[in-house]
Amino acid sequence: MLTIFAVSDSIGETSNQVAIAVASQFKQDVVVKRMPYIKTLEDVEDVIKSIDECEKAMIISTIIAVNVREYLTEKAIGKNIFINNVLGPVINVASTLLNKMPDYNPGAMWSTDEEYFKRIEAMEFAMQYDDSKDYRGLKNADVILIGLSRTSKTPLCMYLANKGLKAINIPLVPEVGVPDELFELDRRKIFGLTINPLQLIEIRKKRLDKFHRMPADIDYAGDARILEEFEFADKIMRRLGCQVIEVTQRAIEDTALIIIETLGRRTGK
Repeated sequence: MLTIFAVSDSIGETSNQVAIAVASQFKQDVVVKRMPYIKTLEDVEDVIKSIDECEKAMIISTIIAVNVREYLTEKAIGKNIFINNVLGPVINVASTLLNKMPDYNPGAMWSTDEEYFKRIEAMEFAMQYDDSKDYRGLKNADVILIGLSRTSKTPLCMYLANKGLKAINIPLVPEVGVPDELFELDRRKIFGLTINPLQLIEIRKKRLDKFHRMPADIDYAGDARILEEFEFADKIMRRLGCQVIEVTQRAIEDTALIIIETLGRRTGK
């Protein structure tokens, strides 16, 4: 069993991902141990002690601080432990090409921490308010998606959340209607999703085949039912005056790009 130590003077995300990529090529023969915030020589000693307890080990390091990086390298070589500093050589090349000294700032990549946590918050928001679980999130949403069932509202919300946008989706169902507060919000952040009726019928039929426990008489994929839903959705979207996006044969990434660029133009960002 080989243990790869992902060592970093920051959170260790980069070194950990590299280590995981290596481990994935050897199935159960490799384990990864992340060791973040190794910022002092004493911390390096702790790393070495942990390695001493392993039968086979190697180090993947993204340590930026020169003294700590060199000390770790020295200790590893002294114990015949393979070490690969992922960032060091590349930073040196960039420094030479730019004729400029690097900042040597641990975690500079994660000075985007604010953006990182913004994405996490947006992901949690999307999951909490997915598919009309709770309408209280409407006033705090950056994006509101409305559309019939199976128009990719949920995956689109999650994709937008990964871009740091709080997205909420509301399914359009004739028997349920939509919350009154939807008509009180800024229409510029509301996007209606529409799709070719024939494609929607096909998608829903496949879903019915997948979930055999659904009642046999369910009208989920019936032509008349879907046309009724389309009329209802069209009525709501017209009343809102929101932008409507055709998602037939359109990748989620493409739809998201339309939304992001539209929001950017409207906000001037």
